[in-house]
Amino acid sequence: MDLKRVFTKVFAWMFIGLLITFLTGYTVANNYKMLEFVFSGFTWIIFAIVEFVLVVVLSARIQKMNPMTAKICFIVYSLVTGLTFSSIFVVYKITSIIFVFGITSVLFGIFALIGKFTNIDLTKLGTYLLMGLIGIIVCSIVNMFIGSESFNFVIIVLSILVFLGYTAYDIQKIKKLANFFENEDNLAICGALELYLDFINLFIDLLKLFGKERN
Repeated sequence: MDLKRVFTKVFAWMFIGLLITFLTGYTVANNYKMLEFVFSGFTWIIFAIVEFVLVVVLSARIQKMNPMTAKICFIVYSLVTGLTFSSIFVVYKITSIIFVFGITSVLFGIFALIGKFTNIDLTKLGTYLLMGLIGIIVCSIVNMFIGSESFNFVIIVLSILVFLGYTAYDIQKIKKLANFFENEDNLAICGALELYLDFINLFIDLLKLFGKERN
């Protein structure tokens, strides 16, 4: 399997996913009726469940999926994420969102290059990153009751470090998965999903730190 061609497809699909998510979010945020529909009643919960189900199905079944089915699932996931993502365009200034997107792209690019070209085996790093991610989730739930701003700041910083680590780890993981995937397109979707999630989470964390809210 040609890794250069695989990575070209991975980043192409990741870009498509991000583009769909951001355009969907921006469109919904600028349409009051759509915004009201997405966040009214149980609709938001339904979309959140659909997001969760799609990411689980893609992660668990990607190797056995028809390539076209995998692509459609990824596009639908990106679209649904965009619906819930629309809240950031309501809360934060568009100039601030663009600025943070730029910072995220630079940091993501640096750690993606580290993951691609380093000779260090990052396999063991995955265990520590997972432990860190679980710790962050638990601490975030606890802080919902405590409401400490300083604790929240620490959680956000740790989350940024975790997803930067995941970026390098997932890039190297894609190289190793090439030995197990039979279909190049399915590997590309698998890799695009992993990196898409890293980018989105990194972006949200940086937005919490540097984003300027609307008046």
